[in-house]
Amino acid sequence: MKAFVCFFFALLLTAPAFGQEHQPVPRKAVPELQFLSYFINQGIINNVYAQNELLRGQTVGRLFGGNTSTTGSERSTYFEQRLLPFFIYTPRLFNGKAILRASFEIDWTWGDVSYGTGGNFGSAFSADQVNIQTQNVELEFRLRPDITLNLGLQRLFDTPYNPYRTLFGTMSETGYRLAFWGSDAVGLSLHKYGDYSRWKAGFYQLYENNIEQNDDVMFFEAFHERDLSDNWRQGLSLWYLRDRANGEGGVSILGQGLASQVNDYNGSYRFPLRGTPYDGDILWAGTFWSYNPEFRVGRTMLTGFAITNTGKVRVESDSLSDISLLGYAANLRGGYRYGQTARDVVVADLLYSSGDDNGISDDQFSGVLTGNTWGSPGAIYISSGASLLLPHGNVVNRYIAAVSDLSNIGYGFTGGTLYWMKDWVPNKFYSRIGVAAGRSVATPSRGGNFMGTEGNLMLGFQPGVFMNLELHGAYLSLGDFYDSPVVNGGSETRPDNAWTAFVVFKWLMF
Repeated sequence: MKAFVCFFFALLLTAPAFGQEHQPVPRKAVPELQFLSYFINQGIINNVYAQNELLRGQTVGRLFGGNTSTTGSERSTYFEQRLLPFFIYTPRLFNGKAILRASFEIDWTWGDVSYGTGGNFGSAFSADQVNIQTQNVELEFRLRPDITLNLGLQRLFDTPYNPYRTLFGTMSETGYRLAFWGSDAVGLSLHKYGDYSRWKAGFYQLYENNIEQNDDVMFFEAFHERDLSDNWRQGLSLWYLRDRANGEGGVSILGQGLASQVNDYNGSYRFPLRGTPYDGDILWAGTFWSYNPEFRVGRTMLTGFAITNTGKVRVESDSLSDISLLGYAANLRGGYRYGQTARDVVVADLLYSSGDDNGISDDQFSGVLTGNTWGSPGAIYISSGASLLLPHGNVVNRYIAAVSDLSNIGYGFTGGTLYWMKDWVPNKFYSRIGVAAGRSVATPSRGGNFMGTEGNLMLGFQPGVFMNLELHGAYLSLGDFYDSPVVNGGSETRPDNAWTAFVVFKWLMF
């Protein structure tokens, strides 16, 4: 299998990347080396914190999950800071047909530690921390004006667009909106952009493990999107994941895969295989659509997707049987722009994912699977408008939500958000007010289905292009779903309702 994959992509790499078609002489030379960066700094106060001292610096995943996060009467007050620098090298020798991109990440909580080594730390007195983390190092070859090949450590997003030639807002509001795959992976991806259609195909080595053994995790993707009219786009996708790792490798000591502890952290379903070796073959097939997704033309907007995952988990055990997989998910998002700017909108966002009442006890699992089973985080559904029930994107070291994965730890989810936004001074002062609510599809032991209701508010000021200063606040009233000790961190009583407030400064500089 691995030999076939290597041979297939070797053929792609030998394509005529540097043809001799005529190129116009630019009036002004484009600089060979470019730099751009994203900076975020925020001050936060809330009642959400991790009980494990080892996780006080970085907490990712589900509220009340394996990350030991909880709510209480104590107040957490802290500042966070992140810098994401990007370096882009376009040698004139190849006339824009070969590009090297590298991006990194430097995070910390103000005053955490100093004179050490490790990511997400380094701002205590005297600083001097070795803390830079590599996000991407990838090459892009322009095989033809409409075809690009990306090679190396790159973005793995569940949309048909090239993530290096598309704004992040577009990526999070089209395709599957990063609800299934939203992280980084090493591999190859091929993009073709036509006047009325787009293609994407990719292969990624999620985990190699031991190079002499058949113990890898490989992922394949294929997308096709076509313009059915001036504003309506319809797409199809097919993904396949081959898991032979048995949980080896992955995120630190948590591992990765169907039976690993990373699921407890991320809020995805953890298969109770009790250390039994397994082989997993998983297939996702879906469709997605969009009509004016960013309010660029016209006043109405509509996007959505429908997807199913199926497959088989073969277990090498006399006490456990093979497990069949069949889960579903769907999303519908609509909005109306009543004013003159793209912020003068009312937007409703509905989400559904199937659940399973009895896990794999019947040798079947009817929930959905996402990239959160293999990475932390591996999927980031951050464009709903919620802040606590569903995750938001203004984060550095603490990425926590009640439903941080589409599967909702296997119980499924039905709910959504509604928000109203207003540009009081066009492209300068703006605000948003919203609500969110949700129910689980399956019912946890000793609990109910209602997960809770959230109210949130945001006030914003834009002093310059791609520079924003915002004040956010949110309150989540927990429902009877959290009466169950199975889902609330083992407590016999329902946890305190969650709340948060933060001031955030963001600047995309280039």
